Amino acid sequence: MKRLFGSAAVLVLTAFGLTAALGYFCRQSTPVIAPSSVSPVRPLILDAGHGGEDGGAVSPSGTVESQINLAVVLKLDDVLGLYGAPHTLLRGEDVSLHDPEANTLREKKVSDLKNRVTAITATEGGTLLSIHQNSYPDSRYHGTQVFYAPTEGSQDLARHIQAAIRAALQPENSRECKQIPDTVYLMNHIDCPAVLVECGFLTNPEEEAMLCEESYQKKLAAVLAAAWLTAPETGEDVFQGTAVP
Repeated sequence: MKRLFGSAAVLVLTAFGLTAALGYFCRQSTPVIAPSSVSPVRPLILDAGHGGEDGGAVSPSGTVESQINLAVVLKLDDVLGLYGAPHTLLRGEDVSLHDPEANTLREKKVSDLKNRVTAITATEGGTLLSIHQNSYPDSRYHGTQVFYAPTEGSQDLARHIQAAIRAALQPENSRECKQIPDTVYLMNHIDCPAVLVECGFLTNPEEEAMLCEESYQKKLAAVLAAAWLTAPETGEDVFQGTAVP
């Protein structure tokens, strides 16, 4: 069994389904989320933002965004894979997806983004879930926030994921999902449903410490997986679970 999970996790997923698995991952005796059904038909495209020479945001202590993005995506890969949900990764290691001809950092970033758009567009019927980390000069800001692309179905999915985060992981998080700014190239050059999750602020020392912890990354991956597997077509909020301490 690759990376994170052994036979015990497989038994949890097989015997009890995703609800019990969430309790397992989060070390809860009570299920975190009670999904009414889990039958996604669209393949989920997992995008670990940045990579390689483009590390993205960097915390004051030196934590690099791209590494946390990848860690969360790899855990999502395991959860969704064990549950049999169709999905694909844009990158599974710390690399940029630029063309070999790109030389400067700017050229590599532009090439990388265009290649991600090409890969996403080539996935028939796909939905994009892009993982990122936030930053801000004021260190007091914290909390996960979900952004959605200007494509059909994106806003409903973003609302659903934001509700899942609040119900299961961050009960004090009052942030609302928002449409992604038109300056974000990737999310504005695709035509499929797409959401971008800013998992937390690397500029908040307490949140940065959590984001670097494997246990918290597992919790985050479990909640995101549950949100995807239970996302209703109507975008209706079905989350009535208990918060993870």
